[in-house]
Amino acid sequence: FRNQDPFKPLQSGEFLGQIAQFSTVSGIQDLQTSFTDLAGSLYSNQALQASGLIGRTVFTPSTKAVFKSGTEVMGTVNLTSGAADLNVNILDAAGQLIKTINLGTQQAGMVPFSWDGVTASGDTAPPGLYQVLALDSADGTGQALETMAAGKVNSVTLGTGGQGITLNLGQLGDVDFSSVKQIM
Repeated sequence: FRNQDPFKPLQSGEFLGQIAQFSTVSGIQDLQTSFTDLAGSLYSNQALQASGLIGRTVFTPSTKAVFKSGTEVMGTVNLTSGAADLNVNILDAAGQLIKTINLGTQQAGMVPFSWDGVTASGDTAPPGLYQVLALDSADGTGQALETMAAGKVNSVTLGTGGQGITLNLGQLGDVDFSSVKQIM
């Protein structure tokens, strides 16, 4: 209605067109508000789900494993295709190979493995953080495969300013809630 000449009123079509524009702008604003409300509701639901994981064990992509005396390290290897000679190598903090776990021929899928903390020499490894490297070869020349480590959820951090939800897995560090592949 801006700059309308009172001696030349708008034609009914022009008038309806302007009303439709106002209606469209109002509808878009209502839609934006609805999407904002929906996003907030979804985030609250995710936060509730994440808080239910405290104390539970989850599997997330990781090349690390935490060994504690009296427990086993649990993990999985994600095979996108079969493996002829699947091996999981455990390396210490210095990067030295201390144990090879041979899993043999495997089909595609999630292949579980565990390590009781015993090294290749028969000694028990000290508690701590170890590196896990899965290869499809016994001589260590194969392509590295994705591994997932089991970690206990100690706490949940709700992100601010567009940040997501983060799970604290102790020595395994913080991981995005969306990276959890399996819950035990």
